[in-house]
Order: sequence, then C-alpha cells, then structure tokens
Amino acid sequence: MPSFTAGRHRTPRLTVVGIPGNRRLSLLQDAVLAAGLAPAREVGWLDVLRGRAAFGAGETVRIDSPGEDAEVDRLLRGTDDQTRVEGTGRWYERFTAAARDLGRAATDAGAELLDDPDELAVLFDKRLTHRELDQAGVPVPLSPTSGAAAPAVSGWDDVRARMAGAGLRRAFVKIAHGSSASGVLAVRIAGPGRVSAITSVELDGAGRLFNSLRVRRYTAEREVAAIIDTLAPDGLHIEQWVSKGTQQGRAADLRVVVVAGRATHAVVRTSASPMTNLHLGGARGDLDAVRSTVDAAGGSFSTVLALCEAAAACFPATHCVGVDLMPEPGWLRYAVAEVNAFGDLLPGLGGLPEREAAGLDTYAAQLAALPRRAGRAAAHRPCGDPV
Repeated sequence: MPSFTAGRHRTPRLTVVGIPGNRRLSLLQDAVLAAGLAPAREVGWLDVLRGRAAFGAGETVRIDSPGEDAEVDRLLRGTDDQTRVEGTGRWYERFTAAARDLGRAATDAGAELLDDPDELAVLFDKRLTHRELDQAGVPVPLSPTSGAAAPAVSGWDDVRARMAGAGLRRAFVKIAHGSSASGVLAVRIAGPGRVSAITSVELDGAGRLFNSLRVRRYTAEREVAAIIDTLAPDGLHIEQWVSKGTQQGRAADLRVVVVAGRATHAVVRTSASPMTNLHLGGARGDLDAVRSTVDAAGGSFSTVLALCEAAAACFPATHCVGVDLMPEPGWLRYAVAEVNAFGDLLPGLGGLPEREAAGLDTYAAQLAALPRRAGRAAAHRPCGDPV
C-alpha cells in the first residue's frame, strides 16, 4: 500500500486557486504547515477572473471553491446580492470558462493540475453528473432529465409532465448548477391541486428568490409554480425523492470524501427535513452506529465505501470529491445523490480509522495522497469499477 508520508517523495510546490483568507484556504495552509511543507502559493479567483493569474513550471495547482466572496460572486453571477438564488446559469458559464482558461495557462506553463476543468464542468451540472454515474452503472435515483436527449425543463408545467411521465409523485427539483441545497425543492403531488414543496428558498412579494437558513413548506401550487418558473431559465434537474434510512428517527445520509480514488472520511448527516445539509439544521450523526446497523442488516461498510469510490472513479483527474450517498430504509441498498467537487470542508473530521488517512483531516489526507496521484492516473480504471 502506498505511503501517505509526503516526505518520502518529491515535495510538491503547491499553488491553490481560491479566496485568500477564507476558511478553506486557512485549513489547507494549516495542513501544509503540519506536513512540514512550504506554504502554498495563493492565487485569488479575482486575479483569475481579471486575467492576472500566472503559473510556473513544476507547480502543483489545486482549484478550490470561488464561493464566499462578494466581488467574485458578482463577476460570476452578475448580482450584488449573494443571498439571491437566481443567476446560477450565468455563474456556471463564467466559472467553467475561467477554470478552463486557468487550466490551459497552468498546463502551458508546465504546472500539474489537481482538478480537471472538463470534469469540473460535469460535476457542476447535476444532469451531466447523474448521466455519467448512471451510464457507469453507479446506482442513482430515477431521473427524467439526465438522458442525453432530454430537453431542458421549461417550468412548472413541464416539471409536472416529466414527473407524471416517470411515474413520480415525489421528486427533488434542483437547479442544475447549485450547491449547498440552494434552489432545491422536495416536491410532492398528492392529486389535483394538492401540491407541496419543502425548500430553503424564500419567495418574496415581488417574486424574487432568496436563500434562507430556514427550511419551509409551501402548500399553494401557485407558489411552487412561481419558484420553479423563476428557476427554470438557469436549468433544472429532476430526480426521484428516495426514502432514506434513519438514525434516531431522523432521515440520514452519508458524505464520503474520496481522495485519489480512496474513501478517506465519512460523516453521517441527519435531519428532520428531506435536506440533511448541516447549515440547514442538519446534524452530524453516529458513524459507529451506522456501521453496526449495516452489519446487523447483513451488509458491509467496506462495500458502502467501495460504491463511493466507484462514483469518484468517474472523475479520475479530480484529486478529491465528496460523494453524497443515500441509504434506503434497511441500509442494504444505496443511491448516489451528488458528487461534489468541493465537498471536503468538514472541519475537525478525522480520517476513517481503517484507512490510510486515519488521524488526518480532509486537507492533510489530500496532501499525503499526492504521491499516489501519478500511479492512479497511470492505472486508470473504467468509470464505475469499484476500487
């Protein structure tokens, strides 16, 4: 098994593209210092977007999130209000174009990329990610929007028709390029005129949409329709609302971090609502209890991790992803809900004790796995094949 000790291999000259001073870069720099490496050179997303970023030969370049900066958000989404939900279509076009530009600049300079811009373009489109996983045989929820020939969703009437055509009475409607549950609605159609949606989207009197930290329920079809009609121009993804396993009476799922092809960290997320995101009132659950539940059901937690590794294998040129895995009731069947390019922000979470990253946080694990990266690319596995 390859060592996770960076000191036995070539010391990387790490450069990170991100938001200088924010928590992501601070946690990464802490891990760099703890590993005895030189501080990572920081390139701001503002410099990238303004054409001022430059890279050098021999650098190892990590692309991090452009989030949590008002000016960067304004340049990407075209709005001065970071709480607004709209604008993700424009954000996606500008972000992926900028990522490809910086990727070319880094490659032309002789630097090595830890994140492939073309894979980022798939990871930030839920329809493309869902299709990639489905074609690889990775279990995903049923979706009428991820097929190669599926036309764009035009609005609420189209959502109703797609759900009916797929035999769905319950579905998640998501903005295609969203993250952190922004623009996600858990929609239920119980009959004519009986429509409800659970979401963190706040609809104001002027028809504008805002992200909220409070999950709310809309029970008037006209309000649900107004939200979805407003979101539709940015692109929508529809997928089956799968009933989840529970822990202590709360819906539960898993965020599993996969680094260089290996599952290194896992956290249980539980919630009283369909959204388990921690910033929306979700709470970390008990991973040992999940292991016991899986074993008692006749399953294997190592098989659970292998499924997450199979999902990550669809993106072999991306050093680290976070896989959101939904257990069905009984904890024997699973579906992959999301694969997140920037899914490693889990402060204080130690690595799985039976894996190479035991005792390391998610950032330290990524640094320690750098020596394995070249070998992983050389032994490229077909997407979906378990490790």
